[in-house]
Amino acid sequence: MKVENILSQVIEICLRIFGIWPDSSCVLLRRFYWIIALVIEQILQYQYIIIHFYSMEFFEVIIMLGETMAFSIVLIKFIIFWYKQRTFDRILTMMATDWEKCCSAEFSMFVTTCNAKLSRRFTNATVALYSMAVIFYSSNIVVKHTDDDKASNTSTRPLVMNMDLPFDLNRKYVYELIIIIQFVHLLLCSCASGLLNALLINLILHVGGQINILCEWLMEIFPLKEKRDLSLFMIKKIIKKHQQIIIFSEHIEDLYSNIALMLFVSDTLIICCLGFVMVASVGTPDAVKMIIRTLLFYFVVNLEAFTFCFAGEYLSTKSNSIGDAAYNSFWYESNSKDSRTIFFIIMRSQKQLTITIGKIRNLSLEQFSSVIKASASYISVLLAMS
Repeated sequence: MKVENILSQVIEICLRIFGIWPDSSCVLLRRFYWIIALVIEQILQYQYIIIHFYSMEFFEVIIMLGETMAFSIVLIKFIIFWYKQRTFDRILTMMATDWEKCCSAEFSMFVTTCNAKLSRRFTNATVALYSMAVIFYSSNIVVKHTDDDKASNTSTRPLVMNMDLPFDLNRKYVYELIIIIQFVHLLLCSCASGLLNALLINLILHVGGQINILCEWLMEIFPLKEKRDLSLFMIKKIIKKHQQIIIFSEHIEDLYSNIALMLFVSDTLIICCLGFVMVASVGTPDAVKMIIRTLLFYFVVNLEAFTFCFAGEYLSTKSNSIGDAAYNSFWYESNSKDSRTIFFIIMRSQKQLTITIGKIRNLSLEQFSSVIKASASYISVLLAMS
């Protein structure tokens, strides 16, 4: 299977690291490593919350819960992609086929290339944004190190991710090594989560480009100035193209539907937790430090929810354009036998292509607004409780 230049090289490298990219070496070992690493990290974090629950401030507990839930989401994403490996392989195969076919047509090549460039820009922006979020979130290490007395105390020695580790951090180079490992782990998991979201945009833009190609064919199938019988080859080509778009969209739905369901539950809670921390920290001595640490994280989680909702909205809108293109073609200039052919395409395009939230509801921008409203409601409840 030739998959060169189909997706951004950044996405390919990330998927190879986490054992998702097809035909990667030592896939089972990579998956086993990340399962063990994420499970151990989750156990240590939740253990820290349980042990220090009554000794921490309420907003500190909330921010730690948001942090641990974010890692739980990453693990669930990996498990879903590993379980749906065959579906992902089919998607890459179909994309490779589309790239090979578009080389012979100037318009098709132009549309596909433009969408690929846009996808790469979005991917690079995602990596930069998520990396900055990790750097700002880890800024508490720099701030707390200004107090040397506290840094010398093991019980208060700051970590990137708060954990109760079963060994002494005061030993030579141990603390520095743990900080580096935690930072790299946080950076990799954060970028992986963002790139899996960017992958969805890559796939949606690709199918959008294929829909544009199909619409162009539909506009050209009926000549305006001369009446002639439709080419049977062209009719088969259009129908086959439409069917491939439908199958490709169904694969995307199969791959991301359960992830969307999980995200809409978890992101609502995380947005609520981070929003509460920023609001509750206003007026406190550490307000600036807390807002700087959580603001970009808050923005990234909102962007994640918006990305999924935008993808569903975009796919639904583009699928409607197939029926519009068929109707706006010059089918009325053809004879009645040939014009009836286009009716089947119009009827089939009436069923929207979409991504669902666990087969329950369609992803749309309206759903994003409902997430923001629900999070705001929960924030007000937490403020009343605190």
